Amino acid sequence: MAHRRLSQRVVVPVMFISTVFMVIVDGAITTVALPAIGRQFQLAPSGLDGVVVVYPVAVAVAVPASAWLGDRLGGKQLLLGSMALFALFSALCGAAATPGQLVLFRALQGLAGGLLTPVAGTLLFRTFSARERVRASRIMIFPQQIAPALAPILGGILVDGLSWRWVFYVNLPLGLLAVAFGLYFLDHHRPDDLRPGASAPRFDFPGLLLSAAGLALLTYGICSGANRGWTSPGILVSLFAGAALLAATVLVELRTAEPLLRLRLFQNRLFRDFNLITLIGLVPFMGAMFLGPLFIQDALGGSALDSGSSTFTEAFGVLLTVQVGGFLYTRIGPRVIIGTGLLGVTAVLFLFSTCDLHTSLWTFRLYMFLLGVAMGGVFMPTTVAALSTIARTDMGQASTLNTVVRQTSIALAPALVTTLLVIGGVQASGSVSSSGSSSGSSSGGTGAGPSLAAYQHTYLVLALICLVSAVYAFTLRDTAARHAAGHEQPAEVAEATASVG
Repeated sequence: MAHRRLSQRVVVPVMFISTVFMVIVDGAITTVALPAIGRQFQLAPSGLDGVVVVYPVAVAVAVPASAWLGDRLGGKQLLLGSMALFALFSALCGAAATPGQLVLFRALQGLAGGLLTPVAGTLLFRTFSARERVRASRIMIFPQQIAPALAPILGGILVDGLSWRWVFYVNLPLGLLAVAFGLYFLDHHRPDDLRPGASAPRFDFPGLLLSAAGLALLTYGICSGANRGWTSPGILVSLFAGAALLAATVLVELRTAEPLLRLRLFQNRLFRDFNLITLIGLVPFMGAMFLGPLFIQDALGGSALDSGSSTFTEAFGVLLTVQVGGFLYTRIGPRVIIGTGLLGVTAVLFLFSTCDLHTSLWTFRLYMFLLGVAMGGVFMPTTVAALSTIARTDMGQASTLNTVVRQTSIALAPALVTTLLVIGGVQASGSVSSSGSSSGSSSGGTGAGPSLAAYQHTYLVLALICLVSAVYAFTLRDTAARHAAGHEQPAEVAEATASVG
C-alpha cells in the first residue's frame, strides 16, 4: 500500500519529533510574548497569570485520560486528532480579541497538548524494542534540547518583526504538515493488535474525576504559590485539596479492575525507582534553566539576547553526552551513568553559586555547557531504564504515568526557585548590607528584587537536592535494564514484566 512506503521506524520518530518540538517550543515561546500580550490588553504582569497557569492546569486534566483514549481510539487517531486540535486552538489564541478569549483558547490548547506527549511516547516505545530504544533515544533527544534553545530566539523574531499573535499562529502550518504526514504514512496502532480478542477497557469515570481534579488543583497551587503566597487561603486550599484527591485516586485505582491510571505498574522496581529519580533529579536541572535567565537579566543587568545566547550552550552539552551515554549504556549500566551525571550537575551548580556581579557572560556560558554535559547523562538512561521491563501492552499506561511524573517535576522547579528568591528578597530588604560593594549594587540591596546572595543560595539548594538524587541513583539495581537493552529478555526481565498487571 502507498502509505507503507516508509518504514514505521522512520515514520513514528518523525511524528514524535514533530510533536515534542511543537509542544516544547509553544511553551517556551509563549513566555517571550507575555510582555507584548500585557501591552496589547493593558494588563499588569499579575494579570497575565491566567494565560500562564491555565495551560499546565489543562495539561494535568487531560494526561490521565490519554492512555484510555489511545486504547479506545487507536494511537494514530488520537495523535493526529490531538495535533489538529492543538494547531486549531493555537490559531484561535492568536486571534483572541480579549484576555478572556485568550485564556479560554489557551486552556483548550492545553487539553490537546496533554494528550500529545503521552501518546507520541507510547507509539515510539511500542515501535522499538528495549534493545533498540537506547540507539533511538540518542536521536530523540535532539528536539527536546534544540526546541527550548531556539524558542526564545524565534519568539523574539516573531514578536519584534510581526506581533505576539504569531507565536501562536506559527503552530498552525507546523501542525497541519505533521497531520498530513501522519495521515499518509502512519500505521494504525490499536490495543487489539497487541491483545488479540481483547475488548477496550471500560471507562473509569471515578478515576478520571479524582485524578484530573487532583492534578489540576495541585498544579495550580504549585504554579501560583510562589507569586500569590504559599500561605494565602486559595493556594493552601488548592494544595491540600489536590493532595487529598490524589490520595483518594491511589486508593480507588488500586481497587479498580480496569483503572484509568494503572498504578500497579509502580510495583515494577525499575519503573518505580527510575521515575523517582526523574521526579527529584529533574528539579535541580530545570530550576537552573529557569534561574539562569533571571540571574543574567536581573542580577547582571543583561539583555534578553544576552540571556538567550548564554543559556543556549546547555543544549550542545546535552547532545554531546547523550551520544556517549548511549554507547556506554549496556557496558556499565544506567545506574553509574545517571549517578555520575547527577554528581556532575551538583558540581556545576556549586560553580554557579560562586557567580557574582563580576562574572562574565562567557564564564556563564561555559557553566551552562558543563551543566548540559552532566545532565546529558541523566535524560536518556532514566527513560530507557524505567520502561525497559514494561510489557508492550502496558506501554500506553506507562507513558502516561511517566508524563505525570515529568510534568510534576517541571512544575516544581520554577516554584521552588521563585520561592527561594522571594525569601532571599525579603531577607535582603529587611536587613542592611554590611558590604558596600557587591551586595549594595545588586537589585536585592535596594529592596527591588532578590539579592545576589539569594541567587547564590538558590543554586546551593538546587545542588543539595541534586546530590541527594545522585546518592540515591548509585543505590539502584539495574541488571535487568542492562540485559533488556543488550540482549533478548532474560528470565529475570520476563519475570519482572509478568509480575506487573
